[in-house]
Amino acid sequence: MDMDKLVALCRRRGYLFQSSEIYGGLSGFWDYGPLGVELKRNIKDAWWRDMVTAHDDLSAPDGAASTYEMVGLDCSIVMHPQVWKCSGHYDLFHDFMVDCRSSKKRYRHDQVQGRWLQAKGERAFVTVESSSDEVEQIEQRALKFLNLRGKDKDQLQWDGEVTSLTTVSDFTRVLAPDAKELGTLTAPREFNLMFKTTVGALGGAEDAAFLRPETAQGIFVNFKNVLDSTRVRVPFGIAQMGKSFRNEITPRNFTFRSREFEQMEIEFFCHPDTSSQWYRYWRDRRLRWYVELGLAGERLRLREHEASELSHYSTGTADIEYAFPFLPTGQFGELEGISHRGDFDLRSHMEGKLDEKSRPLQLELGPDGKPKWRGSGRDLTYRDELTNERYTPHVIEPSAGADRAALAFLCEAYSEDQAPDEQGAMQLRVVLKLHPRLAPIKAAVFPLVKKDGMPEVAQDIYRQLKRQMPAFYDEKGAIGRRYRRQDEAGTPYCITVDGQSLQDRTVTIRDRDSLEQWRVKIDDCVSEIASRVSGGAR
Repeated sequence: MDMDKLVALCRRRGYLFQSSEIYGGLSGFWDYGPLGVELKRNIKDAWWRDMVTAHDDLSAPDGAASTYEMVGLDCSIVMHPQVWKCSGHYDLFHDFMVDCRSSKKRYRHDQVQGRWLQAKGERAFVTVESSSDEVEQIEQRALKFLNLRGKDKDQLQWDGEVTSLTTVSDFTRVLAPDAKELGTLTAPREFNLMFKTTVGALGGAEDAAFLRPETAQGIFVNFKNVLDSTRVRVPFGIAQMGKSFRNEITPRNFTFRSREFEQMEIEFFCHPDTSSQWYRYWRDRRLRWYVELGLAGERLRLREHEASELSHYSTGTADIEYAFPFLPTGQFGELEGISHRGDFDLRSHMEGKLDEKSRPLQLELGPDGKPKWRGSGRDLTYRDELTNERYTPHVIEPSAGADRAALAFLCEAYSEDQAPDEQGAMQLRVVLKLHPRLAPIKAAVFPLVKKDGMPEVAQDIYRQLKRQMPAFYDEKGAIGRRYRRQDEAGTPYCITVDGQSLQDRTVTIRDRDSLEQWRVKIDDCVSEIASRVSGGAR
């Protein structure tokens, strides 16, 4: 799929706009238009309903260790600065970046790869910005740099395998991505990814705070509040949706990497002895959710992290990944991470920041021998009333991005095919094949012509639909063009009132994907659409 076509459609149909576009835009920030806000809301509503409100807490789902309960939370964006110190974000939440003096671009230190080259008396580290071994790209850059042609390729002498910039210490002999000369890279520098803000009117150093980089910590610091105010028992989950902010150095790829984004996170608290089973349950359950809503096939996969990739607190992490069109062939981007976090978070907020280098994790001490960042001192352990056992629960965290999910569903839905126009001639059709649960508009209502009482009947159907779901009324232009406008917007069903409707009180319903048409009674029209939108007929 051509990503430029999807971006153009999103702007044309009101799915997504560049933030502050009239002033030239602001990199890493995006605004959702009239259709986009409905799509994103539908994704969040589907997640909340499927994970929280519609969850059956009386029966153990397939793969679960037992029954469990789910509750919700909505925490503030600005929290006490000590939260981020104890969680490790204050010290660890950063990227190492390198700058290219030639191209004036900035790159993540761990995402630049290349090979050592010897040719024409030069030895240099020739790079590309990539997350895989793009040997051909590296060779082409080397040939161009050395003014060699394809037939002179044998003059290149490669020293060692493809490697990353993290293993290179001599930055004066590096040909950076897009650079025209050697030695343009600076040494790696550390950039904190949290947005700093000020709480209070004075604005002194003691008033410094941060916009949250994740929603999870708000759940952990409210763990005891939820226990004390509800009747939940471990195992149980706390779900939260909300905005997070990360000062990404190089936002890119449409909404995939943004500075402001929305998360859908669950912190699932369980007994340490059953945590591995719960990890597998949530990993499989979350993958199934995407499949049920239309992401399937070879573009979606579940990938377990290698030991070297795991966070210091994690004993197991899996990513649900999607092959976004802007990535090189064979590469996948993260949609959601499911992590076994152990007891790291609750211990951190009880005791203080834990030393990520220690095994098992121990409290990190400062030069004075005292805790570097002191915890709350509150007891966040759990006592089982049935067994009288007291323990610190382990946590399984499925963490999804609403914006990345919206982007993946749009990429998967974008399609081009052939459909007949008003004269029966086949024409190119652009269509968004969104799952009916996610589609911004569920049904559009058309009178075939603007006379003979057809608009009045169509308007009455439209009003009935609007009471239950988002609907659209259109009486302008030829019926074929109206169909195409709705196909491009992702509307799954179109209802047409024609001459026959006035005789037998039936209307035609058209399916967006199959182009199948069938007639139903006007009195059954709303229930027919409602049944199909909820998935009963698909």
